[in-house]
Amino acid sequence: MKRISIFILLFFCFFCTLSFSQTTITYKWLDPAKAGFPVIEGQAWPTETAATYDRFPARAQKELNPNVWNTSHSSAGLYIKFKTDAANLVIRYKVKGDLAMSHMPATGVSGLDLYALDPNGKWCMAPGSFSFKDTITYRFSNIKVSAAFPGRSYEYRLFLPLYNSVSWLEIGVPAGNAFNFMPPSKEKPVLVYGTSIAQGACASRPGLAWTSILQRALDRPLVNLGFSGTGLLEKSVIDLMAEVDAKIYVLDCMPNLISFSDKEIEKRLLASVQILNEKHPQIPILLVEHSGGNVDDLLDTARNADYNRVNKVLDSIYSKLTTAGLKNVYLLTNKEIDLDINSTVDGLHPNDIGMEKYAGAYEKAIRTIINEPTGKYSTTQPVVQSRDGYYDWRNRHSEILTLIKTDSPKIVFLGNSILNYWGGLPKAPLARGGDSWDKYLEPLGVKNFGFGWDQVENVLWRIYHEEIDGFKANKVMIMIGTNNLSVNNDQEIIEGLKLLVQAVKVRQPAAKILLSGLLPRRAMEKRVKLLNKAISELASQTQVRFINPGKLLLNNTGHIDESLFGDGLHPNGAGYQKLAIALVPYLKK
Repeated sequence: MKRISIFILLFFCFFCTLSFSQTTITYKWLDPAKAGFPVIEGQAWPTETAATYDRFPARAQKELNPNVWNTSHSSAGLYIKFKTDAANLVIRYKVKGDLAMSHMPATGVSGLDLYALDPNGKWCMAPGSFSFKDTITYRFSNIKVSAAFPGRSYEYRLFLPLYNSVSWLEIGVPAGNAFNFMPPSKEKPVLVYGTSIAQGACASRPGLAWTSILQRALDRPLVNLGFSGTGLLEKSVIDLMAEVDAKIYVLDCMPNLISFSDKEIEKRLLASVQILNEKHPQIPILLVEHSGGNVDDLLDTARNADYNRVNKVLDSIYSKLTTAGLKNVYLLTNKEIDLDINSTVDGLHPNDIGMEKYAGAYEKAIRTIINEPTGKYSTTQPVVQSRDGYYDWRNRHSEILTLIKTDSPKIVFLGNSILNYWGGLPKAPLARGGDSWDKYLEPLGVKNFGFGWDQVENVLWRIYHEEIDGFKANKVMIMIGTNNLSVNNDQEIIEGLKLLVQAVKVRQPAAKILLSGLLPRRAMEKRVKLLNKAISELASQTQVRFINPGKLLLNNTGHIDESLFGDGLHPNGAGYQKLAIALVPYLKK
């Protein structure tokens, strides 16, 4: 019996070895440094760095404090965007410094974090198994972003180590899978100058640094100029910041200024604001209090006194600046950050709880400053999407950002596939009504900002992300909401449209806004009719013009005229011809 058992055991081991050998994955390895174009997001000077993962341009070494220059080699805040359909990923890399610190784990100091966006714009996190050796290795297995679109490539965001310098890095995917690096966004970044807290101390992993959480929440480029121990509002750093056309400048250096006199702090604050404001008077500046000044139960009276002293200096300077008439400077207080005794590692550096508090306070403040409000319904929360397999959503957004700089639109159409696949520019993969577009709309200067499968919240994201910034349109037509019918009630759709109209008004104050009713669709004619009545009332409330060209696509019984539709939702060539003729009078007025 004993010999038989041993034989069975040996056979089992041989079988397992054979099975595993048959499922060995062959990986292809991709190096971001050899992509052929910049792929590291979070760098303000991507083509000027001496090393791939540096944060400052090489020329800055001559001007910077050596401590700042040395710390700038850490990859804090840098992330790589890519698309892949792979279910398994391996990332291997080397770092130059110690793997961990006494108050911060190796996963935060030297680790990685991988996030993905599902088809509806929701962030998902891929947990990885890791090995911290001479070459650090992260393995991500059995990834399934969405069951709704099997085999689809999804967008990923790989956050790099917070407190270490990356020597080299490679991403491995199975040889048969697709993989494409994504270029950095063309949008203006949030630019943060701060201390070790901004650099990421003491998050347990890179994705939980407050700057990383904020980056995902705003889904906007963020440049992290956080320097441990050396965030001192130095002129050399401020001068470099002033080179960047940012969405907002953040100055969060008070924790590193407690050793300076009140007079010196005042001098540095005033000089920093003056330099940035003189170079870019239109860019808002957010000053941030020392977060520790609000932790009432911290049992260190000397430390509390230091925190409160520097905040009093900051508050005084802020008051002087606003009293003097400087309108583009703002203040984020420690009460708004709201740290407590459970929020830090050591009474100063936030733990993961504190990082979430930081990010939440920042998001609220920044959204208010740059006018990007959100609401409680999904229709009022701006997100991206990747539901349509005909085109690349991010690429189309990028094309529009390029187009508005080279060919300012006179008239903009905002909507979904009904507009996207009509015709015009930017060119879509389909053109179901190209002849009518070319005949009636192109001569009027209409640009097509329709995106297939878009819902109200996706158009809201696009407006918040600069698609109608930087030019003066005569008219903006909004025709969106039909893709929300299956997931939202009418009130939710109306609330989203209300926020969308408000967003367009802020960015195109001189443009006439045409708020269109939804086109009728098969088996939903009655609901669309009722919703259009509510949209008409919203137009009146918001003082924009309501139009309802879709009524021309109905027959005498109130149902869609099937001869004008290809699928009960999208018009065919004849339907688009009718729409074009109906829209022209509104566009010419």
